[in-house]
Amino acid sequence: MRTSLVLLSLLAACTDADPDAPTWHGDVAPIVQEHCAACHTAGNIAPFVLDSYEDALPMSQALLQAVERGDMPPWFAVETDECDPVLPFEGDMRLSDEEIETLRLWVEAGSPEGDPDDAAPLPEAPSLELTNPDLSLEWSSPYLVKSGTQDEFMCFVLDPGNTETMWVSEVQLLPGNTAVDHHGLVYVDVEGVADDLATDGSFPCFGNPGVDGYLLGTWTPGAAPTRVPENTGMPLPGGARLVVQMHYHPDLEEDQIDESVVQLKWTEEEPEWAAAQALLGNDWKQSSDGTGLQPGPNDDGEPVFIIPAGEANHVEEMLYTQEIPIEFPLFSVGTHMHYVGTDMKITLEKEGEPTCLVQTPNWDFNWQRVYNFDAPIDELPTIGQGDSLRMRCTFDNSLGNPFVADALREQGLDEPVDVALGEETLDEMCLGLFGILVPPGLVDQLF
Repeated sequence: MRTSLVLLSLLAACTDADPDAPTWHGDVAPIVQEHCAACHTAGNIAPFVLDSYEDALPMSQALLQAVERGDMPPWFAVETDECDPVLPFEGDMRLSDEEIETLRLWVEAGSPEGDPDDAAPLPEAPSLELTNPDLSLEWSSPYLVKSGTQDEFMCFVLDPGNTETMWVSEVQLLPGNTAVDHHGLVYVDVEGVADDLATDGSFPCFGNPGVDGYLLGTWTPGAAPTRVPENTGMPLPGGARLVVQMHYHPDLEEDQIDESVVQLKWTEEEPEWAAAQALLGNDWKQSSDGTGLQPGPNDDGEPVFIIPAGEANHVEEMLYTQEIPIEFPLFSVGTHMHYVGTDMKITLEKEGEPTCLVQTPNWDFNWQRVYNFDAPIDELPTIGQGDSLRMRCTFDNSLGNPFVADALREQGLDEPVDVALGEETLDEMCLGLFGILVPPGLVDQLF
C-alpha cells in the first residue's frame, strides 16, 4: 500500500504542476473535515478513512465523483421539479459549487499535497455523538444477536435516575454493532412498568414496546442526534424509564454482540414549548373518513398495500388529517422506507393548498436522518384541525434495484416476490417522522 502511495505521489509530481492549483493542506483538507469527517475517520461507520493526505490520495478521484453525483455527503432532502421545501434545513451537509470546483481542480492538478507547515486551519469535525452529554446509559449486559435470517425486535430498559421531571433537548442512540443494528427507537415509559416485563434488562417487543409512553428519539444508519429547538424540551417524568426498541438484522455467518448506548442532554427548567416526536403513516387500510392508506394502482376493491414482484415504479400513499383543535408547529420532518423504496415525498395540505415539506428522491436505507427546519419557531409550518399530511412512497421491486437484488441473494432467492407492509427488513414501510411543539403538559395527553 505504501509503495502505491509513493508511486501516485511521484506521478502527481511529474505532471505540469499548476502553482495556483488547490492543495490538500491549503484547500481540500478543510472541506473534507467539514463535510466528511463525521463518518470517514477512524472508528466511525464509513468503510475507509480520510484522516490524512496519505488516506485521501488514492481515493481522490472516487471522492470527486461521489460528490459530483450527489452521492456524498449523504444528504437526500433535495430540491426537485415537484418539491421546493418550504424552509431550508439545519446542518445541510452538501458542498457548495465553489467547494466542488476546488475538489475538481485539485484532482485535475494531480491531487498535490501542498506544504503541511502552511496548512489552512481545520474546522471542528462534525460528530454523530452528543458533545458533553448529561447522561449516558448502556445496556445492562451485552446482547447476543445469533446468526441466521430471522430479524429480532428487542426492548432494553434503562433507568435515567431522575426523580423530578427533566426536559430533554438532545438524544442520540449510539449503535454498538452496525453489522446487525438495523434501527432503534427510544421511548419514554411514563409509569416505569417496563422493569416488570424485562429479564436481565430486556424483553422481546415485536411491533411496539407495549408501555404507556411516547417516542423520544430515533436512530437509523448515519443519523444525526435528535435535537429540539432552543427553549423547548421533551418531558421525562421522574421515575420514568427509557425503553429502547432495537431492530436487529442478524449476520448470516456468525453471532454478534451489541452494546449500544443512549446519550441525553437535559435540564430541569420547564421550557416555553414541549417537544414531541410523532410517527405517521404505515396504514394497512383506509379509514371510513378516507384517511389512512389511499387507493393504489393495483388495488382490486379496498386499498391494499402490496408492491408486486417485478414492479419498478409502484406508488403507495398515506393520508393523515389532524382532528385535535390545536395548531402545532412542525420543527422537523423525516422519511422512512426499507430496501424497496426509491423516493418519498411529504406534503402539508392546508385548505386544499399543498406545500411540500420534504422529498428524498434518491432514497438510500443506509443513510437516513430527520431534517430540522432552519427557522425560528414563529416561522415554522403548522398543522391545525382539518389540515392533512400526505406521504407518497415510490418503490422499485425489480432486479434493477440493487438493494432488492442484495436482499434476495441474502434470502437465497433469485426472483423478486410480492412485498407487503411490515416490520421486517424485507417488508416495506411508508412512514413520516415529525417533530411537533405543544404547550407543556399536553404531551402525555396526546400520546
